[in-house]
Amino acid sequence: MVPETMLNSGHRMPLLGMGTAAYPLSSSQLVESAVTAAIELGYRHFDTASAYQSEPPLGRAISEALRTGMISSRDELFVTTKLWPGHADPHLVVPALRDSLKALGLDYVDLYLIHFPGRFNLTETTFDVKKENVFPLDTQGTWQAMEECCRLGLAKSIGVSNFSCKKLSQVLDLATIPPAVNQVEMHPLWDQKRLREFCAEKGIHVSAYSPLGGKGAVWGSNAVLESEEIKQIAQAKGKSIAQICLRWAFEQGVSIIPKSFNKERLKENMEIFDWELSKDELQMMSTLPQNRIFSGDYLISEDGPFKSVSDVWDGEI
Repeated sequence: MVPETMLNSGHRMPLLGMGTAAYPLSSSQLVESAVTAAIELGYRHFDTASAYQSEPPLGRAISEALRTGMISSRDELFVTTKLWPGHADPHLVVPALRDSLKALGLDYVDLYLIHFPGRFNLTETTFDVKKENVFPLDTQGTWQAMEECCRLGLAKSIGVSNFSCKKLSQVLDLATIPPAVNQVEMHPLWDQKRLREFCAEKGIHVSAYSPLGGKGAVWGSNAVLESEEIKQIAQAKGKSIAQICLRWAFEQGVSIIPKSFNKERLKENMEIFDWELSKDELQMMSTLPQNRIFSGDYLISEDGPFKSVSDVWDGEI
């Protein structure tokens, strides 16, 4: 039901997944039941992170799906998790993934990402990060440890999240296993055109988080879902605003991981593959004003690695 892409690692990735990040944190029971509903609907790609605290309920839902025969094999699923920046020290990377695998009840993940291009001196996962907790990432040491995760068979593919073109270049310069994916904020109001072109040139797949603008996230906004232009297209098309946004992203050649714990919306998000946007509709969407929602401004400090928002994104703002 869901198209796939071939990553540079040689593994296939479904182009629609279910995100599990929520703030305030959702109950484990809610996450577990939502994942079960998603598997019933045909979802096979699930995105989590130690920071989201959704690894255990995701793992329980997968275990139950296997037990009941909803899926016949773990290999039917594509599971992504991420390295908490508090564990972004070279010697902590492999143990952190082993902890995530234990929480998930899995032997491997399909994709392991460096969650953010910085290091926090916090081992407990929390959204309440202060600027004094932020330190530079040891890019070389951390990436080498990510490669070790691959060599040990703990991750089939490795990648990054929230990396700019410049920061990706730094990884590529030292990598023996190149990043397969860069997961970034992307939606019609932040189309990531420059980054997508760079990643296409380097053979790195772009995955869009918060494709509806991150409503309900710590930093999210209603701007995407309240766009009058997108609303007009949705009304003319007989589709929801969310479907227009997801179809738009799909047509840009990226994978999309919207978060919803509502079965009807999960179903709706699946129904974007048997129609397309017209040239005029795509042209209208290409003229929308661009604005990154997640600025990372709370990480800015004169004494830290990011002295301005421009430093976080290397001018890609």
